[in-house]
Amino acid sequence: MESKENKSLAYLVGFIAGVALTGLLAAGCFWVYRVQGVFSIFEGKDKEQTATNETALTDDTVNKMKTIEQAIDTYYYQTDIDRNAEAVSIYKGIVSSLDDPYSEYYTQEEYKDLMADTQGVYFGIGAYVSMDKTLNLPRITGTIEGSPASTAGFVANDIIYEVDGENIQGLTLTEVVGRIRGEIGTTVLIKVYRESLGDYVEIEVARDRVESPTVHTTMMENQIGYLGITEFDSVTPQQFMDGMQELRDQDMKALILDLRSNPGGSLSAVCDIARQLLPSGDIVYTVDRDGNREDYTCDGANEIDIPLVVLVNGYSASASEILSGSIKDYGKGTIVGETTYGKGVVQRIFPFEDGTAVKLTISNYFTPNGNNINGVGIEPDVEIALDTEAFAKDGTDNQVNKAVEILNEKLK
Repeated sequence: MESKENKSLAYLVGFIAGVALTGLLAAGCFWVYRVQGVFSIFEGKDKEQTATNETALTDDTVNKMKTIEQAIDTYYYQTDIDRNAEAVSIYKGIVSSLDDPYSEYYTQEEYKDLMADTQGVYFGIGAYVSMDKTLNLPRITGTIEGSPASTAGFVANDIIYEVDGENIQGLTLTEVVGRIRGEIGTTVLIKVYRESLGDYVEIEVARDRVESPTVHTTMMENQIGYLGITEFDSVTPQQFMDGMQELRDQDMKALILDLRSNPGGSLSAVCDIARQLLPSGDIVYTVDRDGNREDYTCDGANEIDIPLVVLVNGYSASASEILSGSIKDYGKGTIVGETTYGKGVVQRIFPFEDGTAVKLTISNYFTPNGNNINGVGIEPDVEIALDTEAFAKDGTDNQVNKAVEILNEKLK
């Protein structure tokens, strides 16, 4: 449990951590994932790979790559060439050529960090970040209370420009996170642009182990329960059920479900939570490039029977949109806030035997009513922007206040 003030602080522009930048700083924020079986990188073609006669790896391509390498060996002014880094760049380049912000190649260390992040335990500084779509730079959307990032003075909406003196323009979120991660006790210097000051700020922060609770609850006036979800990790469904039980034990009459700045996470986790709220029917369904449909359903056994408001904003993405979209389609709650991020695609992770992996977009997902929200987002039933000035001044959260107003009306 936490106070209303702490709760608002955690969410308002809040917590966007999907694969989060929490001890780390956030990693790859918007994706729903499933892990596929391990693939051999030594086989010419995997059994599950779709057959195709087209490939970029023609004899001409391979020969040209070798020619470039030979030119480097002969003429490049430095001789200590890192061949492993060269190979990694090739792998990352292949995936980057898809021009898909959600598909990515992971080195051994990046994949290890990725898997650790989904467990809610992080090693880094304890900040949540998302890639700003306009600036194409990471934006901090919140910090974990008591974390190094919080103590050092990072605040929501700080835009990251440099890490240890190096400009990070053009790097992926995973790459930025990798530069911020490091051994516990070491420090990292991060330069951010702080919009409230209109200036740059440099902050040195020590890395540490950070455990991130993904669910936060509090009981408000008139027995209105508040439950915020920061991301959908493997631990989140149980935390959600524990939080709901805690609120029910306090005689909850209505619920505010806060998904603001929640970047998503595990598909199975969000479906497990949806099954605690929705009636019988589809939660979401996916369609791949061949038109194959896969349905994720709810039996309606735990359908919520009290008034519900769901808070969202422009950084509510992926799994958050699955949950808010299904609630909206079934009319089980009022969506309040701002139009969501608009990530309506699903990624799958394909691990390799050498400990690396590739994450590829493999399908679109649709809300129960058949809406494809990719690039569009989910429009709230009641649109209201966060009053950042009021929040910065005294912690007033006008979006939460609007949710309380709506629920009080329903409780009359």
